[in-house]
Amino acid sequence: MPKVSIKGAQMPASPIRKLSPFAEKAKLEGKKVYHLNIGQPDIETPEVMLNAIKNIDFKVWAYTASEGTLSYRKKLAEYYNKLNYQLVHEDILVTNGGSEAITIAMQACLNPGDEIIIPEPFYANYNGFACMSDVVVKPILSHIEDGFALPAISEFEKLISPKTKAIIICNPNNPTGYLYSKEELEALKTLCLKYDLYLFSDEAYREFCYDGRNFISPMHLEGLEENVIVMDTVSKRYSACGARLGCLITKNKAVMSAALKFAQARLSPGMIPQLAGEAAVDTPNSYFEEVNKEYTLRRDLLVKRLNQMEGAFCPNPGGAFYVVARLPIDDSDAFCQWILEHFEYQNQTVMMAPATGFYSSSGAGKDEVRLAYVLNKHDLEQAMDCLEQALLSYPGRTLKISASLADQA
Repeated sequence: MPKVSIKGAQMPASPIRKLSPFAEKAKLEGKKVYHLNIGQPDIETPEVMLNAIKNIDFKVWAYTASEGTLSYRKKLAEYYNKLNYQLVHEDILVTNGGSEAITIAMQACLNPGDEIIIPEPFYANYNGFACMSDVVVKPILSHIEDGFALPAISEFEKLISPKTKAIIICNPNNPTGYLYSKEELEALKTLCLKYDLYLFSDEAYREFCYDGRNFISPMHLEGLEENVIVMDTVSKRYSACGARLGCLITKNKAVMSAALKFAQARLSPGMIPQLAGEAAVDTPNSYFEEVNKEYTLRRDLLVKRLNQMEGAFCPNPGGAFYVVARLPIDDSDAFCQWILEHFEYQNQTVMMAPATGFYSSSGAGKDEVRLAYVLNKHDLEQAMDCLEQALLSYPGRTLKISASLADQA
């Protein structure tokens, strides 16, 4: 019998989706499952975006340009320039989701065997994109005790070798919600210039920053223009995950030229998503103000409830809509499966993502889970009730958390 490829065997499964069969079985058994495992917001997509789709009128559903339509790229440049990115539309390549932007960035900038440093925990699919691109991930550990702040630059330097070509950050971070400061980004700038590294910036959650804190992009750092590759998406900004529309941004002309060849090989991004994306740029600021208020309330509820649970600890994130929490459990993979398979509270249960899948270092995240606060406050309360009861019943319950962490909670 023919065998699958080595790369096919090595390709990692998604920690976010791999427990879906257990969730579906729980639903068939009549349980209500609260999905805190995936970043699929329940926030309504902006009306201006949906109206653009409803009002489509064309006779031929044609290819678009490989780099994206001119009108959409010009509209995107307007959006980014309001954020002081100082772009022209030629600096933007439209992609089929943010995922394609990341894979094209890796393939355009890195050779097989090159190394890319990523603070962990990190978006699990970076491992998959690296596998697809024959790139080696070098994780650098961040810690729950300090809210997953950027590790010291001296720690980065320990990992740098002749094969190191890039650093990836996700800001605000998925899975931790950590929002990098200007000081942290300036430190990365100095490092990238010193070692001539690319800085890949995944900015899917740019709009979601809380407590009056500001988002800073590497695009705002003077002197780093040739090193920065931004990967972005409409999925989270406009609660339009199904649009599968993203973009790659760089002022590095050689990188853009190489990226375009990869884009030409896959032909083009879709026409309808671009029409919707172009309209979405006109979404009023009031939409984002209301969304941020809602996410702030949800974050505060979730973090408070988690820290009230005996033996649990959850830092308060500055952005995105995720938290990584430490729980009094022996194995997060086992626990996240057990709570779907063997537990119910008032005929309800919770689906979470084991944090192990967001780490590349072996053994890390064994007592951590990622939760997405993408449900309304009532459902979050119900989910936390379930989780609290589950922690009391779980056979692998532990109480390893230190007094110092409990004090921080």
